[in-house]
Amino acid sequence: MATENKYTPRLASKYKQEVVPALMKKFGYKTIMQVPKLSKICLNRGVNGAVADKKLVDIAVEELTTITGQKAVPTMSKKDISNFKLRKHMPIGARVTLRGEKMFEFIDRLIAVSLPRVRDFRGINDKSFDGRGNYTMGVTEQIIFPEIDIDKVNKITGLDITFVTTAATNEEAYELLKEIGLPFRNTKKSEN
Repeated sequence: MATENKYTPRLASKYKQEVVPALMKKFGYKTIMQVPKLSKICLNRGVNGAVADKKLVDIAVEELTTITGQKAVPTMSKKDISNFKLRKHMPIGARVTLRGEKMFEFIDRLIAVSLPRVRDFRGINDKSFDGRGNYTMGVTEQIIFPEIDIDKVNKITGLDITFVTTAATNEEAYELLKEIGLPFRNTKKSEN
């Protein structure tokens, strides 16, 4: 009986073969189970003017679905805010969470294709860690993703990308994401 070759994303195999040994050497882990992993990537996008025009949320959901290859869902408001004419449970944004193969495929496309398309790109900021091993970066234009057809875009908006890791400290998360290939600016990492 022939064995079936299961598809493995390029960055998933790079993580196992290169990143894990490098992090074990740097931090002196005793077992590979201690090495931090990338557990999920969350993309979030608030929609300006969603209260007045409900179609803007549908467009945001559609664009996030196109970018990630996974169905995005609208985010709902949690409370009433009368000054903004906002009611509880109104759609005000879109979000999607990637895990597994799709997560590795997305980060590979982000590093190799999308980030180099940013105007005047000099690397991403290394100060956006939250203290618990998670990193959030903002993208100001959704048109850096090649999946988005620039002719069909009626409004240029941004989105937030959060990399959730199992790292305990900012330093471990920084090294993990740097080894995976995120192009951080060449600044000296400050200790928190």
